[in-house]
Amino acid sequence: MRMRPTLTSADVHKIVAAARAEAEKNKWNVSIAVVDDGGFLMHLDRMDGTGPTSADVAIGKAKTAALTRTPSKIWEDRVKERPAFINYPAGQLIWGGLPIMHQGDCVGGVGVSGVASQDDEKIAAAGIAALGG
Repeated sequence: MRMRPTLTSADVHKIVAAARAEAEKNKWNVSIAVVDDGGFLMHLDRMDGTGPTSADVAIGKAKTAALTRTPSKIWEDRVKERPAFINYPAGQLIWGGLPIMHQGDCVGGVGVSGVASQDDEKIAAAGIAALGG
């Protein structure tokens, strides 16, 4: 059997704290979701003033990134080329989710929703950067 890295609760809290700090620095109210490698929610932070649908969208973006091991933006672009992907069951095919990679393995995903998609992804990237890997 191969040993695989997994996210710990401490890792998740580091990711969310760094992502939240990036959002607060820019005065952006967002929802931040972190899922494990199977797409299961480990933590959700819905900041004050964030729209009601942003929580579900953030979770969906994180799930997409984790299950496909690719940024959710790739799927948004792919739907434009091939609309059949709109029914792809991996979550939300919208820019703003990133996989969390460690030693070549995907250990989870981060999804952010609440501001422009490229800014959602910037916040997710800041969270992942906090892991230092």
